[in-house]
Parts: sequence; C-alpha cells; structure tokens
Amino acid sequence: MNHDDKTIENLLDLNGDRFVVDEKLGLWVKFEARRTTVTNDRPHGVRYSLTLHDKSGKRILGFDNAHAIEYERKGKVKPKRTYYHWHKDVDDVGRPYEYRNAGNLLEDFWKEVEKVLKRLQEERS
Repeated sequence: MNHDDKTIENLLDLNGDRFVVDEKLGLWVKFEARRTTVTNDRPHGVRYSLTLHDKSGKRILGFDNAHAIEYERKGKVKPKRTYYHWHKDVDDVGRPYEYRNAGNLLEDFWKEVEKVLKRLQEERS
C-alpha cells in the first residue's frame, strides 16, 4: 500500500460529484471520498465509494472501502476479511479489490463502467 499517494487529492476533489454517463440508458456515477482516521483497515486515511447507478438510482457497480466483506479462500480456511472491495453487479456482495493508489482506483472504476456501458448498449441494440 502506497502511503505517499499523490493521487489521493484527485479522488478527494471528486467528493459529491455526479456525472451522467449515458443519457439514453439513464446511467450516472457518484463519487464519495472523505479523509478519515488512518487505521489498519484504511491505512491511506480515506473512505471512498465510487458507484454506477441506473435511472431508478439503483447501484449496479461499485468500488468502496466503506464496510468490510468476508470472502472465501481456497480449501477449508477461515474466510478472509477486507475493506477494499468492489461490487461487479447488483447482486454481488463484494469481491476483494487490490488497492494500489487513488489513481489506479479511478482507472479501474472507469474501466468497469465502460464494460457495463458496452454490455448494456449491446443488450439494447
């Protein structure tokens, strides 16, 4: 984990912003990012939530560290717990996300948004 993340300010600047990403489908994104106490769970001191929503406001994709998830590991090993995760779709309870820095987080989020847009646009055609 990079504690000298120079891109965190870019993420923090997006706090509260919402952007329409596809008017025809009614899709929009929302950014939440706030400084928080540095802990083992959030060593970079930022709590974030980057989400893609449908026209009814339902989250259909999200990257966040707002709450912990437990995920299965191979074998008969106790589930592992992490705050860094993402939700691939509406029904996904969360899967681990390897946070490297805020810049990569934003890139990864937009890549997944593009995948969802492409899939939904193809389904509509």
